[in-house]
Amino acid sequence: MAQAPHRLLAPAHQSLDAAQVRALVAAACPADDYRDRRVLLIIPDGTRTAPVGLMFQALFAQIGGVAKKFDVMIALGTHPAMPADAINQRVGITAEQRAFTYKEVEFINHEWDNPAALRDLGRIPADEIKQLSGGLFAMDVPVHINKRLFDYDQLIIVGPVFPHEVVGFSGGNKYLFPGVAGPGILNFFHWLGAVVTNPMIIGNKWTPVRKVVDRAGAMVTVPKLCFCMVVHGKGELAGLFAGTPEVAWDDASELSRELHITYKDRPFHTVLSCAPTMYDELWVGGKCMYKLEPIVADGGELIIYAPHIHEVSVVHGPMIERIGYHCVQYFLKQWDKFKHELWGTMAHSTHVHGIGTYDEKTGLETPRVRVTLATGISEATCKKINLGYRDWRTIKKEDYANREAEGIFLEPKAGERLYHLRDKPVWAGGGS
Repeated sequence: MAQAPHRLLAPAHQSLDAAQVRALVAAACPADDYRDRRVLLIIPDGTRTAPVGLMFQALFAQIGGVAKKFDVMIALGTHPAMPADAINQRVGITAEQRAFTYKEVEFINHEWDNPAALRDLGRIPADEIKQLSGGLFAMDVPVHINKRLFDYDQLIIVGPVFPHEVVGFSGGNKYLFPGVAGPGILNFFHWLGAVVTNPMIIGNKWTPVRKVVDRAGAMVTVPKLCFCMVVHGKGELAGLFAGTPEVAWDDASELSRELHITYKDRPFHTVLSCAPTMYDELWVGGKCMYKLEPIVADGGELIIYAPHIHEVSVVHGPMIERIGYHCVQYFLKQWDKFKHELWGTMAHSTHVHGIGTYDEKTGLETPRVRVTLATGISEATCKKINLGYRDWRTIKKEDYANREAEGIFLEPKAGERLYHLRDKPVWAGGGS
């Protein structure tokens, strides 16, 4: 592990305060280094828990007054654009402050599906992809990124690090790819992660996907500085790491591994996974499955409890309703039928469904676990997309609490904490 050149760790069970954050920002970003420079701050959208507002305000106070330009881009990936009030909430300011104190700051939503908003950086050649993917793929992968990045002299990436279903741990160059990337690279590495499978990826650092993401990151020639945050409690900072995207992420992910992974001694036949309100559609609410799939027993049931979710996906909903949720083998064994679909959306399908098998002779798909939605999504839609349905009004969360000895587990705020079995089964990378 490489240590970040600027790092702060809070004592156990404590958090970093604003003064400590400002001091680290000052050390990592000397004001004179940014005089008359154009700076773009890249931040996550509202689906990540972290004190992004504190970081935005500390950075603006440190260099906003000397920089020629100081703007913010939201690393949406394929998520919907954020309206002004949501952006204000994300960076911790009022509409009045935005109109006066931060009036020169431009807030930019990434447009992943607008070719005119992207720059072609070339391709990662097939022989490199074969090496990076461990032989799973051998194809040229096009790399596009938001062309606005090249209007600036310095990129500053700010975001949290958590266990992640596609890349292993989020953070670092992931806020470029897929954060502000185009569809080619985005669809490729999401599908690469799906083929490896969520249980084999999540909570592991040097995954094939991370290698592809870092390779693509090296193609962005604008100087990059990254602040990686590791949070605990209700989003307080347990650690803050600044350096290159690669080094800051490497250091931060070690702390994330300590704080964000809980190991259980036995699997559970029933898991109630409760989505926080920051997940406003199943596209992101699927994290309630990703982070708990490893502790559901074979043949068990995971229930995503989210009365506030009424959409499968604003952006990807029509395709998901057409193809449904399935295991990766369902798609791979019918590849001629599905290869022209968006690979990133198919990857999401397999992650929410979980691992399983598909017999192409009989057409029988057998999931390892059942995924049931107790949401605002209708029973008819659940049936159409190949997921189970429960009326959320029939569920009392307290009925699932404190019953681990019975094989029942309740996660009251799912999506960011990863659960694994202490003795991992083969399908999760273990030997049993």
